[in-house]
Amino acid sequence: MRKQRGVTMIGWVFLLVPMAIVLYAGIRLIPEYMNYYKVVTALKETATQLKSDEALSPAAIRSSISRRFDTGYIDEPAMDDILIAKQEDGWAMTADYEKVVPFMGNLSLLLAFKTTVVIN
Repeated sequence: MRKQRGVTMIGWVFLLVPMAIVLYAGIRLIPEYMNYYKVVTALKETATQLKSDEALSPAAIRSSISRRFDTGYIDEPAMDDILIAKQEDGWAMTADYEKVVPFMGNLSLLLAFKTTVVIN
């Protein structure tokens, strides 16, 4: 009698279903992380552009960020979600927002993003 080798059909199901779930989660999450990195890039470019500006105001900073959001096609977070505050070492721009991504049926994934970039 020969010994059987290989993976049975049930074995393939146990292997492929978790991999498919992880792949599907990645497909749902990658666009949100790409958007987050566009937000970080926009804030860093704004800080670089306004670094040498002596007469900064929250309105000027917000206007510069808004232009970068428009050209980068960034819809989230809204401009109201960007906190601009004066600190000891300069102006701080903080993007602190959450995103709920539908996953399967009534399951959703909650992503919390927070970054602070200082203009000094």
